[in-house]
Amino acid sequence: MFNKPRGSSSQNPENRDAWSFVSAPDLHPMKVTINVDKPGTAPGLIFVAAYTFFSAEMIGQTGALIMDQKGNPVWFRPLPSRYIQNTDFRTQMYRGKPVLTMWQGTISGTQSENPNLPYGDPEPGAFFLILDQNYKTIKTVAAQKGYTSDLHEFTITSRNTALFIAVKKVPADLRSYGGLKNGYINNYSIQEIDLVTGKLIFFWNVLDHVNPADSMLPASSAKESNNIWDCYHVNSVEEGPNNTLLINMRNMWAIYNIDKETGRILWQLGGKQSDFTLGPSADFSWQHIARYRGLNRISLFDNACCASPDSPPEGQARGLILQLNFKRMTAEVDRTYYHDPPLFVPSQGNVQELPNGNQFIGWGQEPYLSEYRNAGNTMYDPTLNFIYDMRFPGENLSYRAFKNEWTGLPLYPPDAAVIINGKCADVYASWNGSTETAGWQVLAGPSHDELTVLVNSTPRTG
Repeated sequence: MFNKPRGSSSQNPENRDAWSFVSAPDLHPMKVTINVDKPGTAPGLIFVAAYTFFSAEMIGQTGALIMDQKGNPVWFRPLPSRYIQNTDFRTQMYRGKPVLTMWQGTISGTQSENPNLPYGDPEPGAFFLILDQNYKTIKTVAAQKGYTSDLHEFTITSRNTALFIAVKKVPADLRSYGGLKNGYINNYSIQEIDLVTGKLIFFWNVLDHVNPADSMLPASSAKESNNIWDCYHVNSVEEGPNNTLLINMRNMWAIYNIDKETGRILWQLGGKQSDFTLGPSADFSWQHIARYRGLNRISLFDNACCASPDSPPEGQARGLILQLNFKRMTAEVDRTYYHDPPLFVPSQGNVQELPNGNQFIGWGQEPYLSEYRNAGNTMYDPTLNFIYDMRFPGENLSYRAFKNEWTGLPLYPPDAAVIINGKCADVYASWNGSTETAGWQVLAGPSHDELTVLVNSTPRTG
């Protein structure tokens, strides 16, 4: 919660697309533009983690950012370098209390500051964070078994365990797949850790169960990524009924349902070995974040783009909900959510179901987030049920975007600054992360224990 912004700043102090505050001069979150704001949106705050690729200018600072629906910053946690990022920033429940969770590390493509780290390798020191309502870090979690904590997914289960994705490159002869002899495969694992003891209680790795030959990403692509073939690219995992997991693999164009007890794949949706027949317009590609919507529906962010900069899009990006028929083993389109104007999104993105039934979409590599009424729209009528849209400045982006209700109760004190103008004084105040502050009282005096109320109450602004 900030009061009285003055001017603006970022990595470039003259940039007018970032906030600057007299009382909090070290905080420069990005400014955003609200394109659409119609009645019917769900209550809540907006959670993003802004960054950009190394080839673009970062506007403002990287870090986890909470905003209200008008785009005003509520809480910002800047990172010390644009080459370190947060992802998957959202609220969850831990031991019956609301918390903030996020991944922290360096995303491939943002170019590490470590000159000894080859491009395409995971950055050492990647980890997950859990923060309480006071914004205090209460848990730091890292992958085990020689794997690196992966940026895509970190979920706290109802059992107070952490379910997440981890990645490790393994040496592989890729010639039988059309690649190099001395190459590597990015092998992904699903890990579950007891958050109290730190004990690894579940482990499953993709290479033992899924044939790399089914990948839609050619093995020859390893030449452009330090000889590493990212044939799977796991980017979401969710618990399902009967001790199962729903796992999404972008570069397989497929979603998998696995049995946690045996590790066996129960069914596959999409890709070369699909157990389902996909109906008209139900096919998807390069997709992100598969989620159950009841027992017979699945939502996903359908990127429909792109194996490489030279690959044409399969179609417009969209939010997609599929209806599954397990007797006939068919998948049909239930709902779609298109952006206006059309977007072609090479990477990242998510679809979130809100408590009132609305759908909230982060557009990944494109600098937008949007909200829709549940009924959705079509590519031929994209304004239908399209009730909210925000744009980030420049080429800033957020891997995922969420809308959650949150109460922030910082234990650190507010910030204040005074600027003297002759016989007058301008007082500026802010309290990073406070969601409960409605107004301010101004006191003055010769010392901190001799203060008189000058202004009894003035409402917060901005």
